[in-house]
Amino acid sequence: MTLTGTRASVGNDRGSVTVEAAIAMSALIVVCAAIAAGVGTLAAHVAAIDLAGAVARGHAVGRVVEPGPGRQVSITENSGMVTATVTVPAPFGAATARAFYPVEYPRGTR
Repeated sequence: MTLTGTRASVGNDRGSVTVEAAIAMSALIVVCAAIAAGVGTLAAHVAAIDLAGAVARGHAVGRVVEPGPGRQVSITENSGMVTATVTVPAPFGAATARAFYPVEYPRGTR
């Protein structure tokens, strides 16, 4: 058995490591960006839960709570229960949360 040809005749591998490293780095950047967006979405959901509770409590005791820019708030009151629905923008869509709180009537009105 004899080997014919040399390394140069088989193919030229020069630069292949550079290409592989570039592809690996871009994939790593995409994964890191997806993780950061996921954490941002989770933070937006927690903010929506917190804001929904604050808005429901505030409305139940007669206070107005300013939700801030970009947030949508919907308040309904039915049978002595306040329902606040809050939507907060997030990297992956919008985070929506709902909170319920009983209405607190002033002393002597009920």
